[in-house]
Amino acid sequence: MRALDIARILSFFSFRYQSELYECAVIWWFDKIGDAPDKDTGMWMVCPGYLPNHTPHLAIIHIDTIHRSAHLIPIYGTNAISRNIKPCHSYDAFRAFYVNKYVDHHAFEIAS
Repeated sequence: MRALDIARILSFFSFRYQSELYECAVIWWFDKIGDAPDKDTGMWMVCPGYLPNHTPHLAIIHIDTIHRSAHLIPIYGTNAISRNIKPCHSYDAFRAFYVNKYVDHHAFEIAS
């Protein structure tokens, strides 16, 4: 993915320090699955990252380091999906995702 990483933004915030405004985001890093895109789809696969102590791999970053949004497609398993699932819960309901490079021209150029 050309040295780019995927993260889930959990919150935006800002603060002032010595009269300088810092605009930040709390993120949850995603880990790449494998060293190459999936052979069948041509898309990279990612999953939420965890630290060795099994806690989510969270970080605070400056919003200037965010390049663009990523379109993630859940990797469906063999179990049935609840009819009660809402889109806002999809990041919590699935364990892994495809990074959809086909969503638009710019995503294709970046995620290829």
